[in-house]
Amino acid sequence: MSVKNKIKVAVIGATGFTGLDLVFFLSKHPRVKILNLCATKNIGKKINYFDKRIKNKLPKISSIKDINWNNIDLVFLSLPNGGAQKIIKQTFIKFKKLKYIDLSSDFRITKPKIYLRNYKTTHKATNLIKHSLYSISEFNKDKIKNYRIIANPGCYPTSIQLPLVPLIKKRLIQTNDIIIDSKSGYSGAGKKFEKKFRHKNLFKSTFAYSPMNHRHVCEIEQEILKLTGKVTLFTFNPHLLPTFRGILSSIYVKTNHKVNAMKIRNELKKFYKNSKFIKIMKLNSHLGSGNVLNTNNCEISICETRVKNKLIIFSAIDNLVKGASGQAVQNMNLLFNFPEQFGLK
Repeated sequence: MSVKNKIKVAVIGATGFTGLDLVFFLSKHPRVKILNLCATKNIGKKINYFDKRIKNKLPKISSIKDINWNNIDLVFLSLPNGGAQKIIKQTFIKFKKLKYIDLSSDFRITKPKIYLRNYKTTHKATNLIKHSLYSISEFNKDKIKNYRIIANPGCYPTSIQLPLVPLIKKRLIQTNDIIIDSKSGYSGAGKKFEKKFRHKNLFKSTFAYSPMNHRHVCEIEQEILKLTGKVTLFTFNPHLLPTFRGILSSIYVKTNHKVNAMKIRNELKKFYKNSKFIKIMKLNSHLGSGNVLNTNNCEISICETRVKNKLIIFSAIDNLVKGASGQAVQNMNLLFNFPEQFGLK
């Protein structure tokens, strides 16, 4: 395919866990030409030094200063929280055709006070929040083309909202006491995960953390309210697993009157009938993260319990793919009107 038919892309933060997965998918995409791979270290090195899966001849690692913004259609920002808002603030007005997909938290939260409370830093681009869209791809296929800044969701919130939002919309489950137990591989904490998690036997044990107020709670609350109009009370507890990637969320819900497990499954099946990456399993299917690793898929299983009207919903994704880089590519495909699965097979 000629270069004229391809969008020109820069990836900032290309050498982190998420950045490398992102570059891998983009390197296989038939409508993308990567012009810049940026990082703060290892300038001049080839990208396949960090990830042997990446075979294409791509630009060497360079500084952000080397980007010619006039040549770029889309920039992916895979940076620590706070980094994306500074770059977008500097370029948004000057380069009016430039679009952004931010994989950090910078544009996920619509209220600056809530962002400050959860991320302990003042938002530096509050005037641009109105130009951004929080986008779980399956919920924004019609809206996304109207925005220049796309906020890619967090991995835990993606695994939780995909099964819950359709059911809350249809008033099939009670919303006053939902229990969410999520377990993730350690890659979700980034390459410096050993500094963030110092518990004993990190690579041999399971570790529960942040039961009071994990910072993804405000994101989940905000989006469920926006998408369903319902205030939802839930308990959320994340766990770290001694495995590199993958998330399994176990969501405990009570059904409303005369709603059974099959009705719940059928509603999800109907809601996602045109969604290529959402797989609704047979009723009472046992579920783990093994099937979804290195894919952009989300598998969902509805399981009955011995308690009447109480169900467990299992939701499995790869935190680095559907929970980050894969969903970013899926959002890009929607943004530029490409087939949704391009680059993600």
